[in-house]
Amino acid sequence: MKRPVLAVMAAGMGSRYKGLKQIDPVGKNGEIIIDFSLYDAWKAGFRKVVFIIKEDLEDSFRQAIGNKVAKFMEVEYAFQRLDDLPEGFSVPEGRVKPWGTGHAILSCRNLIDGPFAVINADDYYGREAYQLIYDYLVNNQDDEKYSYAMVGYTLENTMTDHGHVARGVCEVSENGYLEDINERTRIEKREGKSQYTEDGENWVTIPKGSIVSMNLWGFTYSFLKELEEKFPIFLNRSIEEDPLKGEFFLPSVVDSLLKEDKATARVLHTPDKWFGVTYREDKPLVAAALQKMQDSGVYPHKLWED
Repeated sequence: MKRPVLAVMAAGMGSRYKGLKQIDPVGKNGEIIIDFSLYDAWKAGFRKVVFIIKEDLEDSFRQAIGNKVAKFMEVEYAFQRLDDLPEGFSVPEGRVKPWGTGHAILSCRNLIDGPFAVINADDYYGREAYQLIYDYLVNNQDDEKYSYAMVGYTLENTMTDHGHVARGVCEVSENGYLEDINERTRIEKREGKSQYTEDGENWVTIPKGSIVSMNLWGFTYSFLKELEEKFPIFLNRSIEEDPLKGEFFLPSVVDSLLKEDKATARVLHTPDKWFGVTYREDKPLVAAALQKMQDSGVYPHKLWED
């Protein structure tokens, strides 16, 4: 069986963060969040990483992380291009927004030929998450259905004090499989509770302890083929209904495959706390937490030394 590959979604500029947050240092020796993530992935067994980036960021990524990691892992770059569309489609006039996370993964189709995991570049997931997903991918294959997995986090462990977040709120069966995933694009801490709103006025409380997706997925190669099939279907609808902002979301594709009874998605729950720099105000807290882990020996002071 092929060794799982790690795909890192890093094509976005942080509009709320007002900067290229993926390469902003947070560690004691100038490390960025993805340094810690890749170190954890390497410890878990991953030996190849594909960075999904904008083409004009390649030099920045090579200097910030790619060249360092290349001593330990095979490094490839996939470019998420707006005009990377199926035959017969063209970019709507005025469209500048990328086509979403599903399209980002589709951009890796020529660089991945086996099982793979997906992460966001600007999220710290914790070491256990990588071991969980790696072990799943090496021990599970498609049978009568596709065998996928997702690392699930407790919602309260993924919130920020500095604004709202978007999370996929999951419904999980008693035997630990994903049944449904609902994208909530505005979740905030309000009066000691986690609440979301669709219209900015009416707020709904999400039950404490709910499991959410942080876009840490494990897939077999079959998922790339499904993305190829479903992307044109999405485009036909989106270009008509929302040509400038419609997005092809990775979790929505998973959800449709579950509803079509073509796939299962095992939820691998981790109690680890997520860290992320959604807002610039988050950075000091993330930096302090990661530096504390370096001081306590969870991570070496210099991650990528021979």
